[in-house]
Amino acid sequence: MASDAFIAAAGGALTWLAPALVPLAAMLLLLPALRRLNRLRLLLPLAALPALGVALFAAPGAVDLPWLFLGARFGLDGTGRIFLLFTAALWLAGGVHALGYLHDDPRRNSFWLFWCAAMAGNLGLVLAQDAASFYVFFALMSFASYGLVVHSRTPEALHAGRVYLALVVLGELALFAAIALAWQAAGSLNFADIGPALAVSPWRDAVIGLTLVGFGIKVGALPLHVWLPLAHPVAPTPASAVLSGAMIKAGLLGWLRLLPLGVPGSAALAAPAWGEALVVLGLVAAFAAALVGAMQQHAKAALAYSSISQMGFVTVAVGVALAVPAAAPAAVAAATLYAFHHAFAKAALFLGVSLVGAATARARALWMLGLALPALALAGAPLTSGYAAKAALKAALPETWAWLGMALSLAAAGTTLVMLRTVWLLKRDAGNHAAHPPNLAMWAGWALLVAASAAG
Repeated sequence: MASDAFIAAAGGALTWLAPALVPLAAMLLLLPALRRLNRLRLLLPLAALPALGVALFAAPGAVDLPWLFLGARFGLDGTGRIFLLFTAALWLAGGVHALGYLHDDPRRNSFWLFWCAAMAGNLGLVLAQDAASFYVFFALMSFASYGLVVHSRTPEALHAGRVYLALVVLGELALFAAIALAWQAAGSLNFADIGPALAVSPWRDAVIGLTLVGFGIKVGALPLHVWLPLAHPVAPTPASAVLSGAMIKAGLLGWLRLLPLGVPGSAALAAPAWGEALVVLGLVAAFAAALVGAMQQHAKAALAYSSISQMGFVTVAVGVALAVPAAAPAAVAAATLYAFHHAFAKAALFLGVSLVGAATARARALWMLGLALPALALAGAPLTSGYAAKAALKAALPETWAWLGMALSLAAAGTTLVMLRTVWLLKRDAGNHAAHPPNLAMWAGWALLVAASAAG
């Protein structure tokens, strides 16, 4: 009986830890051999497959590991499944694309080292059900991403890396303080216990403020967004795809996990001042970043500002959930749907940037069609995932906040301008043979994301 229980517990632990352990194993075991056996590199994108399998087939559940960190809990709930699905898919498609993109890069082994570490952190935090485990994997992802940002070692990349690293350290300090105060309030690090405990805690506002700052840096929320427009133009295109498609969503998931949103029977958890401030910041980001993005001269810079603008929409949703607890379930669901939609569409557009050197007229026509699909989704065109996401967000608004729905509709027009600008910039550069010549792996990774965006 005891042995059966041990086997069951070990199986559960392996199920929830494998998505993070496999990329770490790839980093530690495969990378040292790459100098001798280059074909092993073909296996590295497959490190995301266990996470994709868990997202698609694992039943909801959790396992407690009292011996890990400060007492860890890993598992999968409805929100985590959606985040794990698009996160794993993006790392898989981005990795396939990177095989072709970096095939002749002298620093490709360094890239894959940081890539695997960042992937492990990103996938591990999605499955973390306690604050300590989430913090550890979030830190791993954040610091490993520095290596992706500075990959080219140009002065611009090193400057972007310094700004990014300074903000990462600031965010980690804020999160450490928020988690310590939440632990004092709840006597537990499990997310399920923290929310209700904050309702009667004198540390509630401090935890909210520190959490908004700590995760807001990754989300790219105003005024903590400054690393995004610097990092994306200099990072390798596959890194930009996962940075914008997957990793900034880790900040959103942190908000959803640690902030006291929609705790049943806890009207005291309403935080109208924090919520209204987030709504204002989200709207400013949605409008201002779209305006700046529409004036960029580089497609990746325009897409970076587009991400800031799009994250303004989810910031509004989180603000509504904080200000009006009764609206929190619908607002959180809308933010999750928005993250799912944005992840595939934005990553597909970023990978599309590296195909600008397509040589033949047929290849360029296929490329432009593939760019149009995610661009229309981000603009919220009818029958796209973006239209459904924006409709869900508007439906989540309380009746007394009807004005906000009109503001969001106007902000969506700004997104359309950025998409038009991005597509025009890419069309201007189409067939540019100075660009990275597309190969089969690059086309394959991009096609996976275009198909996912279209099917979203």
